[in-house]
Order: sequence, then C-alpha cells, then structure tokens
Amino acid sequence: MNPSLAARLQQLTDQISTIIVGKRPQIEDGLACLLAGGHLLIEDVPGVGKTTLAHTLAVSLGLRFARSQFTADLMPSDLIGVSVYERSKEAFVFHQGPVFTQVLLADEINRAGPKTQSALLEAMEEHQVSVEGETRRLPEPFFVIATQNPTDQLGTYPLPESQLDRFLMCITLGYPDAKSERALLAGQDRREAIQALRPVMTPPELIAAQKAVLAVHASDALLDYLQALIAATRSGRWFVDGLSPRAGIAVLRAAKARALLNQRDYVAPDDLQAVLPQTIAHRLVPSAGAGRGRIEQVRAMIAAVPVP
Repeated sequence: MNPSLAARLQQLTDQISTIIVGKRPQIEDGLACLLAGGHLLIEDVPGVGKTTLAHTLAVSLGLRFARSQFTADLMPSDLIGVSVYERSKEAFVFHQGPVFTQVLLADEINRAGPKTQSALLEAMEEHQVSVEGETRRLPEPFFVIATQNPTDQLGTYPLPESQLDRFLMCITLGYPDAKSERALLAGQDRREAIQALRPVMTPPELIAAQKAVLAVHASDALLDYLQALIAATRSGRWFVDGLSPRAGIAVLRAAKARALLNQRDYVAPDDLQAVLPQTIAHRLVPSAGAGRGRIEQVRAMIAAVPVP
C-alpha cells in the first residue's frame, strides 16, 4: 500500500475524531463507505451528532457541501432544481437545486414524502438527474449522506426498499460515553470547531483513493466466504429474503475499503465481518420468530457461518 495514502487516511480519521468524540468505529465506517463510492445512511435520535459527522466528513475531504432539510412539504423540484422564465433572456433558465454538490446532506430524509424520497434515486445510482427531458450530470465525486429519525417517531415515512438498497451502509452513533460527553460539554462549540478545520485530502486525491480501493485484492478463499454468507441470507433461516447480487458487490467494496483503512492491500475475513452488519442489516427483514433485531440477526448469522 502507498505509505503516503496510508498516512493521509490516518490523519483524516484522527481529524474527524477531534470533532466526533468517542465514535472512532463509526467514523471508520463512514470513511469506508465514502472510499467505496457508496452513500451513507445515519439512523439515530436527534441531537447525537449525525449532521455534525456529515459536515465534518465533507470539510475534511475538501468537498463542496450542501444541506437539504427534508420536510413533509418538500417537493422534488426543491431538491433537483427548476426552470424559471427570465424576461431579460427571453428564455427559461434552469436553477440548480442543492443536489448539484459533492456531498449532499439529506437531513431527516424520512420526514419527506415518498415522491421526494424517490427523486434522489437516479442521483444516487447514476450520478445524474433528468429534468424536463434533459439529463444533467452531477459533480464528481458525489455522495449522499442521509440522516433518519427512528421510524416510530411522529411524522416519519419509512424509506422504500429500493432506496434503502442504494445506501451502501447504515450506521448509528448512539449516546456518547461519560468521558466523551464531558469533553463535549467542556470543549469548543462543534460548529466553530468545524469552521477551523482544513481539508486533509483534495477531491482528486479522494478519487485516487477510491481507485486504490478497487485494486485491493480479494482471494478465492475470501470470495468463497462471502458467497457462503450471501447464501446464508437466502436460506430462509435468518431472513425473509436474501441479498441481491448488487448487495453482495456492495459488501465486497466496503470490505476492500475497510482493508485500505487498515493499511492492507488484501481483504481479510475480519474485514467482511466488520462491515457486514452495517452493509446488509438495513436491506433485510429477520425471519418470523427470530426474536432479534436486524443487527443482532446478522451477527448471529456471521457466528454460524464457518470461515474457510
């Protein structure tokens, strides 16, 4: 592995950890997701740092950042943009919406209606939007970092399966431990701290790091293990429906990114096991009578599938 890239990724993780205190595993998950070229869903109660993490990731990676607050009255045109007739030009001129950025924070995505949620699908999958019969490319790199409140809260709409599948990872932050919370209470305001940050990587360097992820080696034995895990999800023992081939490819990309963060040029079984709950739990429904949540069911399945 390139020593300078390894040092840069270490520096990147350390910088984000100064803002998001006591959450290094979640920071590494978020970085692995972006290095793998995926979109990130953060699900948790309000006030635990979801928006702060998204903003810190964007600033530290030197990416243009835009935030869209999803509400019940948000329309697709508010997100994508709209053509407005300008008398001085005697023509309709397209005004870009917040989706034309490099990191889009879709804040509280499940408070918007299904029509607006689905407006993001093409952007997330194709990195483009179609407006009034014209296809418009989005900047590169392009990431969606969405935050989601628990679905049992008032005024939320569950994300459809097709959209959940577009998120490479779904993570939760949870409450900080006592030491980390004390540091937050006694320390600098997080917004001021973010403004003082400087980018650790440039967009071209990030794109180069994403190419390095693709070059991480996955052995035949590792692919056998991944296929065994995918087959277990489809057996009916653990989940109602199993993983799709697209989801399997996503798991492998995430594991390669995790290996790169761990300064290795090959994927180990530990990498697969580390990313599996975050990459597949939001895509699957536990079988009837499982008695476990999605994450716990995935971990139970991992424990039952032997490592080659």
